[in-house]
Amino acid sequence: MDISFSDNKFEKLANDQRLLQKAYGQIGANFIKKRLDDLRAAKTLEDCKKLPGKYHELTENRKGQLATHVEQPNRLIFKPTNDPIPLNDNGGLDWSKVTSIEIIEVTNYHGK
Repeated sequence: MDISFSDNKFEKLANDQRLLQKAYGQIGANFIKKRLDDLRAAKTLEDCKKLPGKYHELTENRKGQLATHVEQPNRLIFKPTNDPIPLNDNGGLDWSKVTSIEIIEVTNYHGK
């Protein structure tokens, strides 16, 4: 899958294991790297449904974004960037046609 980053600083961090460990600890950095590697290797977002990490669509103020678990309670947040965004017959995201995403951030959006 084609991956871009919404923030140059986070892109640099995500592509440097040493910086990633400094920011998120060894366990968190390993989870983030694994999820990014999984996303890069996937042909479509549908492929990720079978992988660890509980990939899921977000709602409310994060509608249009998706997340996958990294070290608890953090999530890797991303959004599809296909133009146009592929939708299924019900108007929902067609995961089987998403081939391009933008990484937004790693955060605990639950605020706990």
